[in-house]
Amino acid sequence: MIVMGSKSWKQGEPLVRMELETPVPGRKQVVVAVHFIGVNPVDWKMRQSGPLRFAARALGAIRGPKPPVVIGVDFAGVVQAIGSDVTTFAVGDRVVGGSNFSRGQRGSYADTVIVYPDQLCKLPDSVPLDIAGCLPVAGVTAHMALTQYCPISAGKKVLVLGASGGVGQFAVQIAKHVLNADLVAGVCSAKNVQLVKDLGADIVLDYTAGDPLLAAQAHGPYDVIVDGVGSYPAAHCRKLLTKDGAHIMVAGDKAESMLQIAVPPFQSKAILGAPDGQHLLPLVQAVAEGKVKVLIAHCLPLADAQKAHDLSQGGRVVGKIVLQARP
Repeated sequence: MIVMGSKSWKQGEPLVRMELETPVPGRKQVVVAVHFIGVNPVDWKMRQSGPLRFAARALGAIRGPKPPVVIGVDFAGVVQAIGSDVTTFAVGDRVVGGSNFSRGQRGSYADTVIVYPDQLCKLPDSVPLDIAGCLPVAGVTAHMALTQYCPISAGKKVLVLGASGGVGQFAVQIAKHVLNADLVAGVCSAKNVQLVKDLGADIVLDYTAGDPLLAAQAHGPYDVIVDGVGSYPAAHCRKLLTKDGAHIMVAGDKAESMLQIAVPPFQSKAILGAPDGQHLLPLVQAVAEGKVKVLIAHCLPLADAQKAHDLSQGGRVVGKIVLQARP
């Protein structure tokens, strides 16, 4: 199989194209021919410095397979082979899923992955593979942010910071069209205001026009604030919450963000969704029903994984970056 990876877990190790032996499934495993891979900031962050990023690399080195290192989580493709004990999937099934280093698996930047059935969700024919490949990390993170700590339902209010970003776009749509929030406010730049409105936001605040948190205060208090940017003051965010509300920091990998979790009244949380079949199912259903749409900004061949990381790290991409592993 063809993969894009690095020779070790060493910081900053470059991505290179490698050919590894095609995996054979164990009794309880599934081999998936990967067609599309969603790119997430966590992919390139694992290759860089920082205390939590170092911890992620260390965990991968301890719990993951031996080098070479293949990174990535998101994937969508077609079941290629199954183990003798697998009864929930069959060869030819279209699926979406996420790889998991803690289960000794290589990442998804490959044309083939081997996982367990609980990491997969079947896809209806109406959901394209490239769209499905964008769902795992960003979609599950957004869904968990809105359901895990202060579940959103009719009558609730949601504020999404970074509403035009990868997680933010999912959060706006899930809050409004899937969980039926009463009010969804989104913060983004002037150029993306119409996009966020089209996603379903009732109120869109342009952060270039002044302090967006001050402007958002007039429409609160909020039951959930999803911070997909990571640069908004947590203390200020908490002041905009209801008594039982939650301030969710997406992949809060800064030391300051981690400290905020321990600040009374303990309303700040850090989250990064670990996709599995159970968490992917409501997202797949929402896409199939037309309640959630995915904007693909760039689709690049797997060999251009480094270019994809450069684009993602630039922070200017509106929508998802996808790698194509097979024609």
